[in-house]
Amino acid sequence: MPRKLPITVLVQTKNEEVGIAKCLMALNEFSEVIVVDSNSEDRTQEIARSLGVSVVNFTWNKKYPKKKQWQLDNLVTENQWIIFIDADEFPSQELIAELWRRQDEMSTQQFAAYDVPLEYVFSGRALKHGHRVVKRCLLDSKRCKFPEIDDLDAPGMGELEGHYQPAASGPVGRLHTRLRHHDQDPVRTWFDRHNRYSDWEAFLRTNSAIKSQAAARRSTQGRIFDSVPFKPLLFFVYAFIVKAGFLDGRAGFDYAFALSTYYWQIGLKVRELKAAGIGW
Repeated sequence: MPRKLPITVLVQTKNEEVGIAKCLMALNEFSEVIVVDSNSEDRTQEIARSLGVSVVNFTWNKKYPKKKQWQLDNLVTENQWIIFIDADEFPSQELIAELWRRQDEMSTQQFAAYDVPLEYVFSGRALKHGHRVVKRCLLDSKRCKFPEIDDLDAPGMGELEGHYQPAASGPVGRLHTRLRHHDQDPVRTWFDRHNRYSDWEAFLRTNSAIKSQAAARRSTQGRIFDSVPFKPLLFFVYAFIVKAGFLDGRAGFDYAFALSTYYWQIGLKVRELKAAGIGW
């Protein structure tokens, strides 16, 4: 049998029958793949099992731990190193090659986690420029933990941990190659998700105690950006001009503009909540 990467892939799913097969077929070089499904009502679990992949069902009890920390606490995996991916993500061959090159430092526990940049596909085009999303999703499962923020009553997130990175009890490295994010659903679902996310962000920004908890878990860049005015305009300038998103053509413009409207949504909802005397 050919040698495989000693990393367990935990694939997060809920009603992902459209893209789950493509995702799973790109994971053949990993020694273990587990789909962690949230009570899908479509064929997600059936398709995963037909491809020989183990499926674990997750039902959230409305408390902490949420979905990813629950996996760290409860799943018995073959490997100490795990990587969380969504059903609309898959590693490139370049990323797999880098994971092989990093095996020595992973086995000697030089790092407790790695941040992984995403290659985002938007409007049918893989974006090579502009704003780059980075996820801390490659973890030493024994040395990482997702924080518990007092946001169980917040709208928008539900069973998933919010937009903050897991804490690592050791140095954090960064991969150079990218995890591809290619959502197969219509673009309206992107706006649906970000409408929910902006509800969550606005809730945090209007509750000072929770805001400080969440801020402590954000990156330095994220905390700086949180403090600046005119976020929608500044983000568009940053993503489309400073980071050369214009080189991706119309798709680069669409992505930069869509994300800038996300920050506009958050600001508008914060002002609405303040006017209603909610929070703070």
